[in-house]
Amino acid sequence: MSPKDVRSYRSQAIVLGHIEYGEADRILKLFTFEHGKITAIAKGIRKIRSRKAGHLEPFTRVNLFLAKGRNMDIITQAETVDAYYGLREDLERMANAAYVVEVLDRFTYEQGQNVAMFRLLASTLKRLETQPNLRTVIHSYEVRLLDLLGFRPQLFECVDCGKPIKEEDQYFSPLVGGVLCPHCGSARSEAWPVGKDVLRYFRHLQRSKWQDVEEIIIPEEINKGLTDLIERYFTYLLERKLNTPAFLREVEENKHQPRSS
Repeated sequence: MSPKDVRSYRSQAIVLGHIEYGEADRILKLFTFEHGKITAIAKGIRKIRSRKAGHLEPFTRVNLFLAKGRNMDIITQAETVDAYYGLREDLERMANAAYVVEVLDRFTYEQGQNVAMFRLLASTLKRLETQPNLRTVIHSYEVRLLDLLGFRPQLFECVDCGKPIKEEDQYFSPLVGGVLCPHCGSARSEAWPVGKDVLRYFRHLQRSKWQDVEEIIIPEEINKGLTDLIERYFTYLLERKLNTPAFLREVEENKHQPRSS
């Protein structure tokens, strides 16, 4: 049943973000288990005595009770299920969480339940909180999200000629959604080169469950190539750049710079 069909309802949600509204209210963007992405308002949340404030921070998983409002639904009760505290104690983990949330937000609309996407978001936030190999977590998330969105790229046969992809450098075309052999790729102006090792990791992530890749440490050069490929593919699909990758790169660069004494 849609939240629009009832006067009040319960829902489990993950807070994607919020904006301040009026003197004391806050409008929240939520991804819920039962209804997909929704927008709701928390009245009085910015008052000192508000009991809801601590439960409705970004990247928090919460149980909510909502009432139907005239323009948007109203959050009347909130209880934390998982605050993912480990994300808030580490800037790099938090930056990755911001990226994960932005990608999902940009690709989704308020159009109904998507349990698989909710579970992917929740499991990814938990992995970002606890796992050491953050780039493996991120790339696994990106690959699974593309599957759920219906943009799964073809990585095993040339999209144009249909021949199996060989162990050599190839091309990737966002227009046709997949890998092209050197002959076909060189004939397409929109395609860009992709190294064989980058493609090998991409293919492994696409065909593997999380438990089969969680121990993988992606080499730095492979990570750069894979990050660039997926970011360019996202930009093509969205027809605009994401905001968080630049911030994430800044955080990662600062992490590796030597500290002054």
